Amino acid sequence: MAEHSNIYELGLDRNPANFVQLTPLSFIERTASVYPDLQAVSYGEVRRSWAETYARTRRLASALVGRGIGKGDTVSVVAANIPEMFEAHFGVPMSGAVLNTINTRLDAEAIAFILDHAEAKVLLVDPEFSEVVDRAVKIAHRPEMLVVDIEDPSFEGGSRIGRLTYEDLLAEGDPDFAWSLPGSEWDAISLNYTSGTTGDPKGVVYHHRGAALNAMSNIMTWGMGQHSHYLWTLPMFHCNGWCFPWTIAANAGLCVCLRAVRPEPIFQLIRDEKVTHFCGAPIVLQMLVNAPDALKDFTHEVKVMTAGAPPPAAVIANMEAMGVEVTQVYGLTETYGPSVVSAWQSKWDGVDADQRSRLKARQGVRNIALDGLMVADPETLAPLPADGRTIGEIFMRGNNVMRGYLKNPTASAKAFKGGWFASGDLGVMHPDGYVEIKDRSKDIIISGGENISSVEVEDVLYRHPDVMEAAVVARPDEKWGETPCAFITVKPGRSLTAEEMTEFCRQHMARFKVPKTFIFDELPKTSTGKIQKFMLRDRAKALNS
Repeated sequence: MAEHSNIYELGLDRNPANFVQLTPLSFIERTASVYPDLQAVSYGEVRRSWAETYARTRRLASALVGRGIGKGDTVSVVAANIPEMFEAHFGVPMSGAVLNTINTRLDAEAIAFILDHAEAKVLLVDPEFSEVVDRAVKIAHRPEMLVVDIEDPSFEGGSRIGRLTYEDLLAEGDPDFAWSLPGSEWDAISLNYTSGTTGDPKGVVYHHRGAALNAMSNIMTWGMGQHSHYLWTLPMFHCNGWCFPWTIAANAGLCVCLRAVRPEPIFQLIRDEKVTHFCGAPIVLQMLVNAPDALKDFTHEVKVMTAGAPPPAAVIANMEAMGVEVTQVYGLTETYGPSVVSAWQSKWDGVDADQRSRLKARQGVRNIALDGLMVADPETLAPLPADGRTIGEIFMRGNNVMRGYLKNPTASAKAFKGGWFASGDLGVMHPDGYVEIKDRSKDIIISGGENISSVEVEDVLYRHPDVMEAAVVARPDEKWGETPCAFITVKPGRSLTAEEMTEFCRQHMARFKVPKTFIFDELPKTSTGKIQKFMLRDRAKALNS
């Protein structure tokens, strides 16, 4: 008997009429077409519509292509949350190139490493960071890299270090540039660097499909109404602002830019721009909670999404008492930012404020874009009991998991185990399916929402001629979530003070990485000579009691 083909495979082929590559670039094209006159960007005196913003992104793409930039090339940006940073999230990938947003808190050496590793062809520079970037450019081995100065009339200071300005570059471009969708939704859209346990940053590659899906998931996860007003308190350099530049375009919302994250302008913008949504690390929430009551004069509904070090339940309770609804999320640079959300259940509506904040402090369940989430044995990948007590490693899989680490197949292979992404974070699964982080298997310290590699800090400590041994762990901090705590054994016959080590560290690393605490003592070791960091973590925590 002859075999019959599946009837749904006969004459029902994919074609341009029924299949288009997924990309968040489609969002801005649609919004500019449907809502051309709706305000897209607010920043000081700058007010631009979606039509104007779209034209500027097309100019940027056109100018880059005109200068020979295209698929496989990297365009780096060092900038605060200003309109040009927002535009780059569309203009750069419209040219076919890959967007690399660099952490503005890094030192020159780290920025230079990224520029070299990413093989950056173009670098856009905010005047606020011109000094450190100028040093980085001189250290890097990118003589042909085009450096472009972003000019910001509202910022006093900085200097020109590039060959032309951002506006000069845009003037070279065509506002009607006929950009193309990516040839494949698997094509790279952005490159984000994250500190690994080795200390050297790893380049995390995002694809168009994941960016589009996570951007739309943000809307559904958060219940964002159309035309939401979003305030940029979360750095756009961090996981592409958790994909929110693309989310705002899909939402046809308002992008409220903000250079400096301080209570006064945040509350002013919430009030004046009728901000409905903003994101930030727990330190931002703590800062707002402790701000003078006179600043908190908004009356409309506001929502905040928070992640990083798990926020204390008390901070969540205080934010909600202030009238801001808190949603905790969890993710990594490797998962496009938040991929897990502490989804609220209506059956919890009647619980008291303390229980409410404790429920919200859990990391939660997978978002719409994430296919799988489990707590499992890191060796066998066998799921562990959902009892809220058995600790294992958190694993994820789905379309919002990175393609891999740039030029690092060994690290990529290690991250992907048996069809899952190994987060390196330790947690438990509760009976209701909600995940809660308990510890970190990687010695990463999350301070103010920024990752600090303990190994990188230790490497600097060991450079001091009087340091014999050093180990760095996280110390809980009410303001920052966690801060580096350094344990040091001084060489015989030598002496050191915390002040001396602080100054030494400031000369060799970015200030946010400098340990806030120094303890001089013998380091506990195993019989094989390995430093027992779990004992040091306990000592660091005990300092707070």
